[in-house]
Amino acid sequence: MTEAIAAMTTSDLPLKRLGRGKVRDIYEVDADRLLLIATDRISAFDVVMNEPIPFKGAVLTQISAWWFSQLQGEVAHHLISANADEIIAAVPALAGHRAEIAGRAMLCKRTTVFPIECVIRGYISGSAWKEYAASGTLAGEALPAGLRESDKLVPAIFSPASKAETGHDENITITQMREVVGDETTAELERLTRLIYARGCAAAESRGIIIADTKFEFGAEPNGKIILIDEVMTPDSSRFWPADQYEPGRGQPSFDKQPLRDYLNALKKAGKWDGEAPAPVLPPEVVAETSARYLDAFRRVTGKALDTANL
Repeated sequence: MTEAIAAMTTSDLPLKRLGRGKVRDIYEVDADRLLLIATDRISAFDVVMNEPIPFKGAVLTQISAWWFSQLQGEVAHHLISANADEIIAAVPALAGHRAEIAGRAMLCKRTTVFPIECVIRGYISGSAWKEYAASGTLAGEALPAGLRESDKLVPAIFSPASKAETGHDENITITQMREVVGDETTAELERLTRLIYARGCAAAESRGIIIADTKFEFGAEPNGKIILIDEVMTPDSSRFWPADQYEPGRGQPSFDKQPLRDYLNALKKAGKWDGEAPAPVLPPEVVAETSARYLDAFRRVTGKALDTANL
């Protein structure tokens, strides 16, 4: 039995806040470390909803921590700890804030972040399918003819995107990526992306999950070493599909914010929401169903339930 933790829309910690994204608040610990807080905020169609999704921040943080542990020894990463007590021991200023950071905080190494989303697609879906269906291309480059929605891509396609401050990231070509970060860095980021995705797919397949696509972020340490940062193969950064329901030629059910998207799409179809801020009010059942979907994703990926009592 898990003990409920309070849902959080914003954090307020006694550290210098460097930024606030759609989901995460970023704090400076010192010159070498950051604290990332995954709130329970949720966005859809680039609009942040007013209602938080209980447990979402903890799911994102703890799935990432689980993947970092699985990759240990193969891929260098930024995570120092996602355990609240270890974080407080390392950052005593947080001693009175355990309830706020429990489960949702990552103490991390500070890096110089590459301005590229390293997207890899093992199946054609989402924005990639939309572009392909319209023009037979991805980021303007031709793909094989005759692909169906959700078809498997062999080999998987490394599909970088530029990082947008607001709105959607934009798919770019590898040539464009080289112009931003250089040939050597581009090659290393693609190598790491393919390695991590392959490891993730193998682990997920053993649990009946297809990781259709995902995105990674990387940063450079002061010595120039490239390491994996941010979140890793979470329901927010990836498409998780149940393998036993996979059927190409259509969209697939997924373990993420699909209940929320379905509700909002129904409002848009009925002319009750124009897809712009302010966000509509979410019914309690949509919030509960979305929370359950995130918790299910955690259980399926890690093989255990989220134990909030011991975070």
